Amino acid sequence: MSTPLRLGIAGLGTVGTGVIKIIQKHADLLTDRTGRPITISAVSARTRDKDRGVDLSGYAWEDDPVALATREDVDVFVELMGGADGPAKAATEAAIAAGKDVVTANKAMLAIHGQDLAEAAEEKGAVIRFEAAVAGGIPVVKALTEGLAGNKTLRVMGVMNGTCNYILTRMESAGLPYDEVFEEANALGYLEADPTLDVGGIDAGHKLALLSAIAFGTKVAFEDVELEGIERISIEDIRQAADMGFRIKLLGVAQMTGRGLEQRMSPCLVPASSPLGQLENATNMVVLEGDAAGQIVLRGAGAGEGPTASAVMSDVLDIARGFRVSTFGRPASTLTDVVSAKATAAAPYYLRMELQDKPGALAKVATVLGEAGISIDRMRQYGHAETTAPVLIVTHKTTRDALDHAMTGFAATGVVVGDPVAIRIEAV
Repeated sequence: MSTPLRLGIAGLGTVGTGVIKIIQKHADLLTDRTGRPITISAVSARTRDKDRGVDLSGYAWEDDPVALATREDVDVFVELMGGADGPAKAATEAAIAAGKDVVTANKAMLAIHGQDLAEAAEEKGAVIRFEAAVAGGIPVVKALTEGLAGNKTLRVMGVMNGTCNYILTRMESAGLPYDEVFEEANALGYLEADPTLDVGGIDAGHKLALLSAIAFGTKVAFEDVELEGIERISIEDIRQAADMGFRIKLLGVAQMTGRGLEQRMSPCLVPASSPLGQLENATNMVVLEGDAAGQIVLRGAGAGEGPTASAVMSDVLDIARGFRVSTFGRPASTLTDVVSAKATAAAPYYLRMELQDKPGALAKVATVLGEAGISIDRMRQYGHAETTAPVLIVTHKTTRDALDHAMTGFAATGVVVGDPVAIRIEAV
């Protein structure tokens, strides 16, 4: 029989136990597909005696994940602890130093330290695989590094945080305000311990930064991702967007321009009839655009035990088959420094504001837009409050700089109450 591929698994939460279940349930199938057995030598977690619903009696236990990562009977270190630093980073570095391959689902660690880890792995002849770090069970990393390797990538776009998509679609379907659906999502266990990672766009921004590095051959530059979360999206925005044939999504977009790499994660309006517009609940979708292949749409579960464990195992099986590829699809030493560029491509925008209910208020707003070079495509006025009138404006294509100039000008009119909301309408 061929030599087994021996795993050391650090982290026995939802994903870690899911990986063990697959190995225990499909041992013969995995052997048939790779030509060698996939075995587990040892595991590690914070708590040893917890009932995880899987039999761990056949595996050695290590309290210290660094000790697990350097065991002689471990060929592949499977890091499923999470966290950008701390034990996850220390154990990953130890595994690489020992010449072991690494499979991880840790988007935060790679988004912050990916370049250093990739360079260290290549010096040791090891590989780092991270399919499970981006979009759960969707094989988007493989799609970029393998299936579309012959393409020049034009744009990467997608909904990459299932929690945000759940909140936005639940607000629309149930007619509930953001705060109420946020609490509902928290009760269901959808939110991270720090909810800002989800609703602030940080989690999805990590994923976008990783895909950008693969797509455009640059070093990972999470710090350059323009981030805006969904906290300011109201049920009124969702209703009015739907009334115009749009839906609101937390959308990541990355593209290389003549000025540099644009990376933004922000709420956008997309056509309700588009694949992204039809995306419901906690599902993810990534759209890849190549110069030869055109537009490729990948849709699936973005989180959960089965989908994420499936992605982990896809990387494990590649290593078992002897398939080795650089962390970001090309040697880390060839990745270029990022020249960051803010999004300047013109696009229509949705504007919502409260105006004082008095003559001439709307004319003052239109004047400010005109002075900024922004023309109005559509405008609607909804039910009046006692002293204010909600107004919705859709502009023709304009730049964000022009829009920011207009937003500053609104405050000087004396008729705009509170802060207007501006959301980009994305072509998909």
